[in-house]
Amino acid sequence: MTSNQTTAPPIDDSGAVPPAIRAAASWSWRMLLIGAFVAAALWLITLLKTIVIPVAVALLLTIMLTPFRRLLNERLRVPRGLSAGLSLIGLVVVVAGLITLAGQSIANGFADLRTQAISGFNELWTQVSVTFGLEQELRSYSQDILDQLEAQQSAIVSGVFGAAATAGSVLVGALIALFCTFFFLHDPRGIWGWLVGLLPRSSRERVNQAGRRGAVTLAAYTRTQILVAAVDAVGIGIGAVFFVPSLALPISILVFVGSFVPVVGAIVTGAIAVVVVLVSNGWVAALIMLGVVLLVQQIESHALQPFLMGQAVSLHPVAVILAVAAGSYAAGIVGALFAVPLAAVLNTVILYLNGHDKFPELGDEDALPIRWRAADAPPIPLRLRRSPGVVAEAAVEDVGVDESLDPSGRGASEGDQKR
Repeated sequence: MTSNQTTAPPIDDSGAVPPAIRAAASWSWRMLLIGAFVAAALWLITLLKTIVIPVAVALLLTIMLTPFRRLLNERLRVPRGLSAGLSLIGLVVVVAGLITLAGQSIANGFADLRTQAISGFNELWTQVSVTFGLEQELRSYSQDILDQLEAQQSAIVSGVFGAAATAGSVLVGALIALFCTFFFLHDPRGIWGWLVGLLPRSSRERVNQAGRRGAVTLAAYTRTQILVAAVDAVGIGIGAVFFVPSLALPISILVFVGSFVPVVGAIVTGAIAVVVVLVSNGWVAALIMLGVVLLVQQIESHALQPFLMGQAVSLHPVAVILAVAAGSYAAGIVGALFAVPLAAVLNTVILYLNGHDKFPELGDEDALPIRWRAADAPPIPLRLRRSPGVVAEAAVEDVGVDESLDPSGRGASEGDQKR
């Protein structure tokens, strides 16, 4: 190559692809990676649902029982472990009492309800068959139904065994939930500090502060949902007292539990109450009960939900409905129950990580606790070897004294390290 020869400049092909296409491609592969991660996480949650669901239930129970545990521990000076145990035992006693009362009410009122339902069904059957001349056709259909039931006896028996296996899984899940609830009440900061301590050092503090705000959001949602469910249960239960007094308490409990599924739960449980009144007292009473249910739900949707739930979770009603629909489609009733609190917590956490703090009054002074100690554990004596300079500092770094041992999060001072 001679000196007067020059090399050709490199060809820039970037102009051949419009900037919008390049930006769309960059977003596309990132979104694909995020989608793959979300799909893998959902698959893992589905695989471990026997553990994940009880832990989620334990979180909600912990939020509900924390005020009572603080009352025992801070006001009445009850030891932390004992206050957590008493809170959990109190919850079990209340739930068992409600189930016992509901069971007695159902047992007392079911016989009358069954008699009324059978007589009403026979009367409806007679009127339809005589009025429309369908007696022969209805008898044929009833015989076909009986034949199908006889043919599906094996499937029915297998379904009974499947229900027994499901009951066993529910029992195991309940034990896991109670076990986790006790330790979440006893040492929440220690467990959270251990989890955050698994993350890289540079991201621990931001995750800690985001988690604090997520916990506040979850607590606000839980308290608000309890209030809304109580209003629904009391209103519909008072209406049921006038028509089916023996079943008013079970209906109230059913409405209270069902109202924890936003929007959908209140509608379904209200419809059940109307059907029970229809079977027991006829069309007129059912229409009156329907009016009571609609009135209670209108009060909830126009007075309680906008003011209370909107401030608690900061989610638009459209987002709430879509979250419930997506959760129910993905995981049934359990998904519908946890969809809204999960969306609310994610909303708060993501906003904080992107620079928008919904709870600035919390501040950022709350440092992480030591990762492997309980809240009431005695101090751990550490014996550091005496070595000069860099070696001593490395030993302190290895045991994590700079972050973990000092509750303020500032680490050990230079004089403390030398001592």
